[in-house]
Amino acid sequence: MKISKVTPLVMGTPWRELLFVKVETDDGLVGVGEARPLGRTETLLGYLKEVLPRYVLGADPFEVEKLTHRMFREDFGRAGEVVMTGIALIEIACWDIMGKALNQPVYRLLGGAVRDRIKAYANGWYRVERTPEEFHKAAQQVAAKGYSALKFDPFGAGFYELDRAEKVRVLDLIEAVASAVGPGVDLLIEMHGRFNPVTAVELAKEIARYKPAWIEEPVPPENLRALRDVKEAVLPMGIPVATGERMHTPYEYRELFELQAADILQVDITHYGGLLNAKKLAATAETYYMLMAPHNVGGPVSTAAALHLAAATHNFKIQEFFNDFVDQHVMDAAPGVPPVIDGYFALPNGPGLGVTLDEDLIAAHPTRGTHFNLFVEDWHKRQSGG
Repeated sequence: MKISKVTPLVMGTPWRELLFVKVETDDGLVGVGEARPLGRTETLLGYLKEVLPRYVLGADPFEVEKLTHRMFREDFGRAGEVVMTGIALIEIACWDIMGKALNQPVYRLLGGAVRDRIKAYANGWYRVERTPEEFHKAAQQVAAKGYSALKFDPFGAGFYELDRAEKVRVLDLIEAVASAVGPGVDLLIEMHGRFNPVTAVELAKEIARYKPAWIEEPVPPENLRALRDVKEAVLPMGIPVATGERMHTPYEYRELFELQAADILQVDITHYGGLLNAKKLAATAETYYMLMAPHNVGGPVSTAAALHLAAATHNFKIQEFFNDFVDQHVMDAAPGVPPVIDGYFALPNGPGLGVTLDEDLIAAHPTRGTHFNLFVEDWHKRQSGG
């Protein structure tokens, strides 16, 4: 079996673009991959155009170790976000092909299920005016839908620090959400890499009363020693630190492990070279007693891939999901992902990833050239946080 053709397909939404790939083989099997490029859709398409004839076409989809290693190493330049996203698109589609060839769901090829359902948390629900009243009402809708965990960024356009009035506003927003959902719902506080360490720790002290399930990316991702400083400061408060969505290679994670700078790893499978890389990362994380909570701002294929990893990973914690609250139609681009019921996904059905691409629906939603910018004050109204 050889890969004979790869077709990229771009789907536009008001705040993100989804890039799908359809990977065909010479014996008629088709696999799919998907990622949300971060303002680099055309760049990623250009990368695929260059590497498909070089490494992918004619490759055996069962030989993902060989294929991804060649894509990672043989261009000589250092791999980063674009390269690792391109690798992931092809790698995930190869797992889909393997599952279909063997008539098995992907999670069985990754070691088999270690749980019978997958806990989810809600994101994308607070695309409202940044006021306590609107956050309160939106949070009530999340709880009414059965979620027992939700994530939100209350910090507006802050960067490095916040003035006193803005800190008060932030605490009012958190209080509004906490009072809306009650003590039975976990609050995951997203910081989006905004703050310097002293500000991140100061804010953590203020929100400790709400017992957050984690604070996420409290400092920018480039300096893991700064992240370590935050983790050490908030450890006595009992607040876990989560990070990882903007870490793209195993070598970046090496330093994080050495510093033990986080408690929860939020690797994005679609920006980290795919499922096998993420599975290896989870194995290393387990030796440090770290948990996995994969980042997922994508649509149906990236969600399906994350669920297969979750099903087969002991130290999995919880799965991010946007599409119950924003752009619900994107899930129809590849039907087959189990819905969230009472805060949980059922295990995905096979064979493969268990989804089927709807090319007509994707074509009906062309690119909009959207740009995701977290550092403007009205971003809550215009787009959802990732």
